[in-house]
Amino acid sequence: MPSSRRRAAAAPSRLASRDRHGRGIRAAVTGPHLPLLRSRADLFDMTVASTAEYLRDMWPDELARVSFEVAVLPAAITGTTGLDRWQVMSAEHRVILFRLPIERLSRLHRYDDLHKRMMIESCVFRAVAELLGKDPWDLAPDRFRNY
Repeated sequence: MPSSRRRAAAAPSRLASRDRHGRGIRAAVTGPHLPLLRSRADLFDMTVASTAEYLRDMWPDELARVSFEVAVLPAAITGTTGLDRWQVMSAEHRVILFRLPIERLSRLHRYDDLHKRMMIESCVFRAVAELLGKDPWDLAPDRFRNY
């Protein structure tokens, strides 16, 4: 009879209700007055979107039809040196950034939020530079003039 108990515990009706042990439906972890927590994937998506928007403002004609996408991993390993961080499809006007290789395989000298964001931004800049056939530093020359 243990197998029948296992099937009963895995019934979709019990999983859908999220009412464990009669304590009611769970509330948000952060409470009603704080914003919801963001995951690494959400922060990655927001960084890619904000960087892409910045580059679209700088290069409106060249990047008007380009779509920026985020994937977890490349579909296939193309090179022998490692995983690709991005893929540029010029004919389709697409730039695909791969989240896990960028987040996990990048060697940062400081592992904090600022340096992680800078790594993601640099990958977006390098992918767009590859798409446009330019140097990444030429995409936003005024941005780095103060340094």
